[in-house]
Amino acid sequence: MTFQELGLNEPILRALADQGYEQPSPIQAKAIPPALTGRDVLGCAQTGTGKTCAFAAPILQQLSGRKAQGRPIRALILTPTRELAIQIQECIEAYAAHLNINSVVIFGGVGQNPQVEAIQSGCDILVATPGRLEDLHNQGFIDVSQLEIFVLDEADRMLDMGFILHFAEYSSMLS
Repeated sequence: MTFQELGLNEPILRALADQGYEQPSPIQAKAIPPALTGRDVLGCAQTGTGKTCAFAAPILQQLSGRKAQGRPIRALILTPTRELAIQIQECIEAYAAHLNINSVVIFGGVGQNPQVEAIQSGCDILVATPGRLEDLHNQGFIDVSQLEIFVLDEADRMLDMGFILHFAEYSSMLS
């Protein structure tokens, strides 16, 4: 099986080739086709098997096919740690190399002003940790009213870390 057979478009195929991807991993082969059709996907695979690509490539394809006026946040990827958030952001930037898609990463432990400015300049995809997302949302800097796609990465880990108390807040943000 090839990435082309999964239904990915040429700019994403080119970016994957640029990254040295030759054929999809099992999680990618199973997750990408239904995600491309807009179906919900629940994936579980070991570290290093390509889960980020399995959700990022379909997000990029869906967003690149539908333009939105003013560059609102259209996809939110929530992940438990800054390290994972940065890693996901780097992958998205690589996979979007040949697309006109803008992504921003936000996490705590650093000043919020550069992150707020990046969001305000236009953000198709927001990669966030729970604490910083909640903080910036409560300050009025995050608008998810035009959100189309939501990814909860490492959900089991977030529950283990005690973020269950925050899920009520996130669900109210997304409704």
